[in-house]
Amino acid sequence: MKFFRKGKDGGPASTVTGYWLVEIKPLFSIVLLRFEDGSRDEFHDHAFHSLNWVLKGKVVEEHHAKGPFAKKIFGPSIRPILTKRSTFHRVVSKGTTWVLSLRGPWSKTWHEYDPKTGMFSELTHGRKILRTY
Repeated sequence: MKFFRKGKDGGPASTVTGYWLVEIKPLFSIVLLRFEDGSRDEFHDHAFHSLNWVLKGKVVEEHHAKGPFAKKIFGPSIRPILTKRSTFHRVVSKGTTWVLSLRGPWSKTWHEYDPKTGMFSELTHGRKILRTY
């Protein structure tokens, strides 16, 4: 559980800092995300469904399954961005971007893909790698 905590969201190499109001993984999380310019190289899905609002700035969502040119651009809006657990993407920030994220319950695993190595990894809580393939 996290209450009023700050830390990296997405591991130590992440360009995203999270400011958690609350995180109770079996129930829900509310987190304010600060995306620095750029992105990690890895594509990923999620352990949770989420609703996200870009408050300030702009992000480009790149979908892995649809090819490297399948991109969506998001800026500030009252309409939330639905990110399903199965959304396999990476998010590239154009400058600093602030996003409010409401996350649902966590599943036990999620996946990452490293385009440099061509390897997939299955992860669990604490970013522990269960297997690579």
